Amino acid sequence: MSTPASLRDLYIDPSTAWAFVPPSTTSPPVKITQPTSSGPTYQWSTRPSHNSIFDLSPSLDLTEPSNINATNLLKTLVASAVLQYSSTAIAMPWEVGKLLLQVQWVPRDAGEPEEPEITEDNDDALSDSSNDDSYFADPHSTSTARLAAPRPTDDQGYVIRRSVLEVSTRPEYIIPVGSADGVWGMMKRIGRFRGEGWLALWKGLLTSCLTEIVSSTLQPLIHNFLQSLFLPTLSPFHQPPILLPVASHLITGFLLSPLDLIRTRLIIQSFTPRYRTYSGPLDALSQILRDEGGLKGIYLHPHLLLPTLIDNTLRPVVSLALPGALAAYLGAQISEEVNPIAWGLAELGGSCIGLLVTLPFETIRRRLQAQVRGTAKPMKGCVELRPAPYNGIVDTFWHILTEERSDLPIIRQRKRRGSQANAKGKERANMEQEEQDGEENEGWLKNTGIGQLYRGLGMRLGASAIVFLLVLLSGGEEGDGGWAEI
Repeated sequence: MSTPASLRDLYIDPSTAWAFVPPSTTSPPVKITQPTSSGPTYQWSTRPSHNSIFDLSPSLDLTEPSNINATNLLKTLVASAVLQYSSTAIAMPWEVGKLLLQVQWVPRDAGEPEEPEITEDNDDALSDSSNDDSYFADPHSTSTARLAAPRPTDDQGYVIRRSVLEVSTRPEYIIPVGSADGVWGMMKRIGRFRGEGWLALWKGLLTSCLTEIVSSTLQPLIHNFLQSLFLPTLSPFHQPPILLPVASHLITGFLLSPLDLIRTRLIIQSFTPRYRTYSGPLDALSQILRDEGGLKGIYLHPHLLLPTLIDNTLRPVVSLALPGALAAYLGAQISEEVNPIAWGLAELGGSCIGLLVTLPFETIRRRLQAQVRGTAKPMKGCVELRPAPYNGIVDTFWHILTEERSDLPIIRQRKRRGSQANAKGKERANMEQEEQDGEENEGWLKNTGIGQLYRGLGMRLGASAIVFLLVLLSGGEEGDGGWAEI
């Protein structure tokens, strides 16, 4: 084997050779040049930020249109709609019971007993008729029984109702007045009543769910638009003035006021098909637009516009301003970030105090929504509605206070009739005296309708306490601001 003349042609530069083995650990570390600026440096990730709108499907990537999965998007929308529908359905029975209590008309004379028929005891005359010939008896004799006077009738021949507690003249689709003292009692009455049933507790569910979805989506958009329009340079770390969120809630409530009107009408009407006024939300909207003044009547009628503006202004003001005002009044320097438990107590106290202000206006609004306008026929409600219409907010407030009573449920006293009453006249006199003494001891609830303005107060207070406990048990994490509808 011959030796090559020179090794120069076989030399290979190591810097240009292929290296498949990782470099040795003994090699000197590579120096990384630092930026010359003295300010802090940030590591920005190229990963797209999480979209909180589609929490039910984190796999959706909405940063690029080409990455959107139509199937996942459809599933997310369906899951969100089902979740909202289920949450609304859970709270709907309490909302139905509260609303029916708010619109139910309970006059002061509702508990008065019916006048007994004019009868006389003829036991002795009947016992002597076997000895005397009754054929020759004088028909005008005072010993015979006197018949009751005929009841007054209307133009169509129907007997006029003297009291809302009369069973014989009460329509079959109306729940007896004064039979329930609270929301839970009204729910049981609805379920057990023949004309309603347990399914009637979910009247207006679709309209309520649609209102909740549109409201929760539209209100933040309006708030952001107002903030960008009036305060474009506001820093995210600064709290915007309270006027902006109040205005966003007010505009949202005004735009969705027709849906709230339709929901109220659907809940009030009878569940029996033959007595229904509307077959559904679309039919209700078409009839209201046709008979009650169109869009101008449904938005700008004073009986609807003024209660809407007051109701949708008071509620956000109470929820946003009262907790801070209550904490400042007590002299405590608390905030939501530093003292979550103390702030939760302030919110609980603020919501309880605010209900004393907002609930009467909500009741007045429901009463005005229940009465029709224009050429529309009066509704056949499942509860007693006031026969004469109200004429505005002040008129509604005054008539509720002066012509209604608050002692529910009403316990009706019956008088004895016939021979038993005549035989026990002294006992009846004693009973009447006891009734008068009982009326004196009943208190002021029978003579005022202030309790009618606060129907559902106990349920709302309980809901606020439950929300506070849930937030407290969850470790003070940010949650919902309470039950919007209840």
